[in-house]
Amino acid sequence: MSTETLEFQAEARQLLELMVHSIYSNKDIFLRELISNASDALDKRRLAGLKDEKLGADDLHIAMEADKEARTLTVRDNGIGMTRDEVVALIGTIARSGTAEMLRRLKENKESAELIGQFGVGFYSVFMVADRTTLLTRKAGETTGVRWESTGDGTYTIETVEDAPEGTSVCVHLRPADEEDALYDYADEGKIREIVKRYSDFISFPVRLGDETLNSMKALWARPRSEVSEEEYQEFYRHVSHDWADPLEVIQMRAEGTFEYEALLFLPSRAPHDLYQRDARHGLQLYVKRVFILDDSRELLPDHLRFVKGVVDAADLSLNISREILQQDRHIQLIRRRLAKKVLASVKDLMNKEADKYRTFWREFGPVVKEGLLDGAEDHKAILDIASFASTAGDEPTTLADYLTRMPEGQDKIYFMTGDSRAQIANSPHMEAFRAKGYEVLLLTDRVDEIWVEGVGGYAGTEFQSITRGAHDLPSDEEPSAEQADAYAAVLTWLNESLDDVKDVRLTTRLTSSPACLVSDTDGLTPALEKMYKAMGQELPPVKRILELNPRHPLVSGLQTAYDQRAGDPALTETAELLYGTALLAEGGELTDPARFASLLADRLSKTL
Repeated sequence: MSTETLEFQAEARQLLELMVHSIYSNKDIFLRELISNASDALDKRRLAGLKDEKLGADDLHIAMEADKEARTLTVRDNGIGMTRDEVVALIGTIARSGTAEMLRRLKENKESAELIGQFGVGFYSVFMVADRTTLLTRKAGETTGVRWESTGDGTYTIETVEDAPEGTSVCVHLRPADEEDALYDYADEGKIREIVKRYSDFISFPVRLGDETLNSMKALWARPRSEVSEEEYQEFYRHVSHDWADPLEVIQMRAEGTFEYEALLFLPSRAPHDLYQRDARHGLQLYVKRVFILDDSRELLPDHLRFVKGVVDAADLSLNISREILQQDRHIQLIRRRLAKKVLASVKDLMNKEADKYRTFWREFGPVVKEGLLDGAEDHKAILDIASFASTAGDEPTTLADYLTRMPEGQDKIYFMTGDSRAQIANSPHMEAFRAKGYEVLLLTDRVDEIWVEGVGGYAGTEFQSITRGAHDLPSDEEPSAEQADAYAAVLTWLNESLDDVKDVRLTTRLTSSPACLVSDTDGLTPALEKMYKAMGQELPPVKRILELNPRHPLVSGLQTAYDQRAGDPALTETAELLYGTALLAEGGELTDPARFASLLADRLSKTL
């Protein structure tokens, strides 16, 4: 057969260049990746054999051969194999989203070995140690195979061959050894044993070097926790998550009775880069009686727990179950509910017993967990029980239960304010009366907070109340008197007529040092929620808010006096615009006409010099 020379996809060429120039100090991971790929191929072959006995195979295994003289290392499996089109698609290109982000991070962080696995490009890691790589493969059930070869220079050759065995073999032609690489002789059998034991001991298929089996093949989820070391759990976590950091917590559970399953779950210690990407791969691995069925099974956990990694091994599911059936299977729905309950309970245990771990978890995954408050009410209480929020009570976040214990006598609501940052909220005029009265306010800065707090309503029988909506109900010793209301009636009416962007103008006692603030109706949209809807492309009618004035502030009292003396003066209208503009800016809002506001302000300031 003729040999065809093709070019790698542009992103693949960039990645190859990084690999060839050895951006990683830990080159051992190339072998981990080849064994992991072989194991995946064997899983697929085993599953194919269950559906079609003609595709089955006895003694599924991974064989390794090392030749020190020729300086080659071969990793061979009798798994599912690949067709010519699959070789081109899987190796000639990087058909994954986030490629540009991956390349940027690879260039910036030379120690980030975990990135190889995260982006699904493990095969390319062979070029860290190889000056040439040859792949020979034949798809199970096909009559011809494919030979692929590349030196990592941006091109590869591919040809059809007649004598390829079923499965895949990767022959790595190792670079010449030198003093620097003395500790990394990958043609040395001792080095191979060390790497397999360290990275691939849990692989469920035998990894052989000659007649010797190098791995234990023990299913960690089926072993009592007392018999498994932390190192074994950590290595297994790296296998299922492609995260090189240790997990924050290990969660193991077993259900017996009418429906049996085992689960081994992990809470990561950091959020993955693609946590908020819609097309990212999330979910648990699903096994049925130790037989691998599906990867990235989203149906096993709700979306707000999508960061959890691990495996579920069910005893009573069909081996032919599909993703479509998973979505409707009552057993899967039962597993989903129990796993979610167990994960949230484990986080609560961390909160009560290991505060540092809990703080790490909530910092990394709190915003995602709170997405569960947007769904049905099943997990709402459990999520609120483990949630923590920034607060005016101190620098450390507080739980809702702790907030309730600090409420002074007479307070019957959980006060909160949403915003872009803690500093913005803390400096907001809306905080003044609450700060003066010593009332604690939760500072909600995650985007999801704008939505869930509307639907949840309250916690432990206590209602949530935004301090930026409606007229506040704090007791005050300085409520506007009837005489004060009469004195300001005319100027308030004039301001209502002069300011087109406000719904109403009224006096307030919520302010102590600021002249004015803007509030929404009790059922109105907050500015942040309005921005969010507009960012999603939803057209909204103009939202007008209420301008509240502090009658004790010199600017407001001076405006009232000036209006009584010279109503109709254009300068008063400009002052009203400045008053509204400063209130809008104080809450982080955007001016409709910034240039006009700047001009008015400059003109007014120049007259004070």
